[in-house]
Amino acid sequence: MPNTIAMILAGGRVGELDVLTHERPKSTVPFGGLYRIIDFPLSNLMNSGIERVGILSQYRSSSLIKHIGMGASWDMVGRHRGVSLLPPFHGLNASDWYKGTADAVYQNLDFIRSHAPDLVVLLSGDHVYSMDYRKVIAFHQEMQADATAVFTSMPGDTSRFGQAVIADDGPSGGRILEYVEKPATPISSWVSLTIFVFRTSVLEELLQANVTASSHEFGRDILPDLVKNYRFFGYKFHGYWAYSRTLEEYWNANMALLGRHPVIDLHEWRVRTNLDHEAIRDRPPAIIGPSAFLRNVRCYNGVQVEGRVENSILFPGVCVEKGAEVRNSILFFDSYVKAGARLNRAITDIGVQIGRNCAVGGMEQTERSELAVIGTKAVLADGMCIPAGGRVLPHATVV
Repeated sequence: MPNTIAMILAGGRVGELDVLTHERPKSTVPFGGLYRIIDFPLSNLMNSGIERVGILSQYRSSSLIKHIGMGASWDMVGRHRGVSLLPPFHGLNASDWYKGTADAVYQNLDFIRSHAPDLVVLLSGDHVYSMDYRKVIAFHQEMQADATAVFTSMPGDTSRFGQAVIADDGPSGGRILEYVEKPATPISSWVSLTIFVFRTSVLEELLQANVTASSHEFGRDILPDLVKNYRFFGYKFHGYWAYSRTLEEYWNANMALLGRHPVIDLHEWRVRTNLDHEAIRDRPPAIIGPSAFLRNVRCYNGVQVEGRVENSILFPGVCVEKGAEVRNSILFFDSYVKAGARLNRAITDIGVQIGRNCAVGGMEQTERSELAVIGTKAVLADGMCIPAGGRVLPHATVV
């Protein structure tokens, strides 16, 4: 494989995830009972043999810095491998804040040049999927491409995604004939996964040309120019991919981990995480008490359950007391649910306290109700009710 480095766009926040991203970027939102969303692209890079990675951080990077550490969890520590956090900086000819995805990479051209790669893989840090990037790189080389973007076919409403018309050159993909970022009228069912492979010289040329533009986004500004002036190809991906930009999409992706034959197979995908973050490795074994009832539940060490839990995901440190009921929910680290409380289609952030006899979320089992979300370290006093679609801000006390 040619000398390749990766750049992960991991610092952004999306309002659609509401209180879950009030104090962290989307890339470090907890996922699946143990992980963070950024674990997926990092594990893909590790499994693809790409071991030099720059992570572009911006919004409230503390949790990202803690989680990444030195990169040892993904075996990216060594003379010729490593992970570098790349926040915005203030200096000569540079702004003190990234003005867009293209500007974020432009501000870090020195990092790219210092490693003199043949290719740069550019990834979003907030998607859930398993991919061997070596196959994309092999396709890129076979096509003698200047740039390659990865697409997946998506039925239904695709207006939130960049779309491409791809020539039918073969099963793996073909030349991109047209690209439009989030068109009001769809031009294709092939939507961008924000995974790109660039020849380094082409990437630098494109970024330099974009410096004086009024907008600095890859999808809106860089890719249309590629279609007109470069050898730009689309690689077709046929596996599972979750966008998780909205609360409902995030919840659906987590639920894909449940069942006898889950859609997301974390063992097969070889996903790693930082077991020191939130002291995961130091937690005691899970305790499932004599009065507990669990059905279709994913949980890990440090969990204590005496109540009833169904179709849910429990992170380490979660406690569900006797007489409490948790259904169709996701409970982050150290959430505590007291006796008599009922949760359905709820998401509780880290350290949330649910008082006795509280009701959180839609209580009708047959209803596909809107998700109720409780921000980190919020406290609900005994008997409080947070309806379907309700929100509680981080650190709030509801009495």
